[in-house]
Amino acid sequence: MKEFNTTTTCIKEEHYMVDTRKKLAKIEQMIAKGMYFTINRARQYGKTTTMSRLFLTLQDKYIIIPGSIEGFGEEPYKSEQKFAKTFLEMIAKRVITQDKEISDYIRSFKEIKDMDDLSNSITKICNKAKKEIVLMIDEVDKASSNIIFLDFLAMLRDKYNSRKNGLDKTFKSVILAGVHDVKSLKMHIKERRILTEDEAKLVDKTTYNSPWNVAEDFKIDMSFNSQEIATMLIEYEEENKTGMNIGEIADEIYRYTNGYPFLVSKVCKVIAEDLDNVGKWGIQGIERAIKIILKENNTLFDSLIKNIENDSKLNEMVYDILIDGIEYSYVQTDNVISKAAMYGIIKESENAKVQIHNKIFELLLYNHMSIKKERENKRIKRYDSTSQFINKEGNIDMVAILDKFQELMREEYRKETEKFKEKEGRMIFLAFIKPIINGTGFYDVEVETRTNKRIDIIITYNQKRYIIELKKWYGKAREEKGYNQLAEYIEIKNMDEGYMVMFDFNKKKRYKNEWIEVEGKRIYEIVV
Repeated sequence: MKEFNTTTTCIKEEHYMVDTRKKLAKIEQMIAKGMYFTINRARQYGKTTTMSRLFLTLQDKYIIIPGSIEGFGEEPYKSEQKFAKTFLEMIAKRVITQDKEISDYIRSFKEIKDMDDLSNSITKICNKAKKEIVLMIDEVDKASSNIIFLDFLAMLRDKYNSRKNGLDKTFKSVILAGVHDVKSLKMHIKERRILTEDEAKLVDKTTYNSPWNVAEDFKIDMSFNSQEIATMLIEYEEENKTGMNIGEIADEIYRYTNGYPFLVSKVCKVIAEDLDNVGKWGIQGIERAIKIILKENNTLFDSLIKNIENDSKLNEMVYDILIDGIEYSYVQTDNVISKAAMYGIIKESENAKVQIHNKIFELLLYNHMSIKKERENKRIKRYDSTSQFINKEGNIDMVAILDKFQELMREEYRKETEKFKEKEGRMIFLAFIKPIINGTGFYDVEVETRTNKRIDIIITYNQKRYIIELKKWYGKAREEKGYNQLAEYIEIKNMDEGYMVMFDFNKKKRYKNEWIEVEGKRIYEIVV
């Protein structure tokens, strides 16, 4: 019986998999053209599985050397001779099932002292092999900070250039895989060290080289669109006969994951294995699965939080986008933006702005930021007793919640500065409401900044939905416009009621809380 896989390389015979043949075909075209390139994508983005699929697909046409630098250890990087011998032993092992004669030939090399000897050995191997050879090296991130590995890449680069001029024979194609783009690395020639981006801008370009500057840009989209996600669901449905609406489920999984490969498989795996059977392959099943995922520890989430926490500028940008609704233009040459994109934290939106990569990451970061706010601010704790907000039907009393939030802001924050309230108000609301719905409820956040800075929070509790709009006061005309926008949004969601939290930073404001009717929809508004 197949299963959804999130831990190791996906194997077609054992795991439900997205049909990636179109993506693989594009990579095969790059190989056929003799390109050298790096598949640089964020953690758990399907790099290793892609390399595995290429190995299985291309063996009839090429000799494929699938290697991983991660298993080399530290010893091979102590000298060129040790690295060269380790590398040759690795490829001898990898090709033995494809061409034993070549494997034995590689093991016959005895006097290998440096990179020049390794270069000559590669030429001999390629001349003797009956088929062209493709070298694939996975997990290059750890090795990319090592000078000897960069010397190895520089040697491959020189052989590539010589081959183009008919002066050498070498690997048909070389594919590296990792998070970082090795192509951007720069090595100081005399000092034999890797330069930072800032250092490279300050020194003469003749003092350093880029050992992998022959690599082609890898532009193939490794994420999964809705149609691709559907191919995996079709395979599952054929075996399990759940009766799910495949198109609807694929669209909803894509809406939350933006096609991030690990997240797509993780959502499916939790639904299939951790939820009760009744109605689990539906919209609410996806929400329940995401709630479970957000409570788990996994290496992807740990890495995401660590990368943000360890970079104050990145942390500030993420906070600005999520909490303050600030827009940043997507400029790839900006160090903070390029780093965030490399880690898979952000993407470029349709209007060329920076956007958090997917809604699961957004919810994770909202949770992370709100729990920090809870720890920092004990005043919130005095107002978050859940029982007072649950009625006898088991539903939340949203009016009571908003009235209590207004009380909190009025009594505990009235002496704070305007700058504090503008920056922290939305975060305080999220920190206030999260413990109330935690466990039973689920919330989703939609940020709208193109026409009006506002945050819409959609809460699901006991299978009932609530729409809350957080908005800043910009005057009566904008308030009326906000009412109409919320009424339209309530209509789109096929609901009758909605709620508005208006942040008014005028000292003489009126703390109102009242129901109003707009275009046949009821809106409960509080001013804080």
